[in-house]
Amino acid sequence: MMNPDPVLCGQVNTSAESGEPLLRAGNTNCGGCGMSVGLNLLNRAIGQRRVQMVIPACCGIVTAGSYPFSAYGVPVVASTFASAAAVATGLAQVAALNGDPTRVIAWAGDGGTYDIGLATLSAAAERNEDILYICYDNEIYGNTGGQRSSATPVGATTTTTPAGKELEKKDIVGIMAAHRIPYCATVSLAHADDAQRKMQHALDTRGFRFLHILAPCPTGWKSEPAEGIELVRLAIRSGLFAVYEVFDGDRRVINVEPELSRAALEQYFELQGRFRKNAVDLDAVQQTVARNWKGLRARAAEA
Repeated sequence: MMNPDPVLCGQVNTSAESGEPLLRAGNTNCGGCGMSVGLNLLNRAIGQRRVQMVIPACCGIVTAGSYPFSAYGVPVVASTFASAAAVATGLAQVAALNGDPTRVIAWAGDGGTYDIGLATLSAAAERNEDILYICYDNEIYGNTGGQRSSATPVGATTTTTPAGKELEKKDIVGIMAAHRIPYCATVSLAHADDAQRKMQHALDTRGFRFLHILAPCPTGWKSEPAEGIELVRLAIRSGLFAVYEVFDGDRRVINVEPELSRAALEQYFELQGRFRKNAVDLDAVQQTVARNWKGLRARAAEA
């Protein structure tokens, strides 16, 4: 049942001031949802800060529930699929004009970030708007039936790639770093201290900031809800998901060194039903991982 105490439109407060968490209990999110874990980590990072959120079409906006009730403990604006960064820009500029310390956060899935929302995302980043954009990446269009996005990894079965996706995943952090924004980073749900540090740094930094969270989706990944964090660990150990940060589009810092473990890679694929229909060429995947890490380490060494 939805919490009967609604957050009213225009009310600006933090979870600490309102006595409410960022994500209230009783929400309708799936068990084991990586997005929910990310929201709870963000809640801790917000602390006493005043925040507003903008959420486009995605699982995150379904989370809110039916007006006038909300599963969110802070004000949320629902935007169209393509306009989260643009709407967040408007809110941030109004706050600045009014001398309001409110920090504006865009919270979006991979569909609204990698694909449909990329134009406004790139525009806001190029202008260095004072917003924090967080992408929780479950690697599919989870809210509309599980279609492939450009974040979907090679070999994954979706409703629109029944034979498995043939193309590699888009490097969204590389794209954002190329905008030379003050800060962008990947966030591991399995490394809470590192995640908290990055979220707090991003909230305190001025200008455009971008965080990328790998967010397991048991429904779309066809995995056990209790194994989501372990899947993140396996993705990191195998090198599939790099945990690092980029300052001013130039200086790269690797936060977690991978083992580049073949066993972790095999286990990662085995635990997800989305890879089982079609044989995934793990040798090719491992070669891609090695190539990507060679490039990342080279860029990190330049700093």
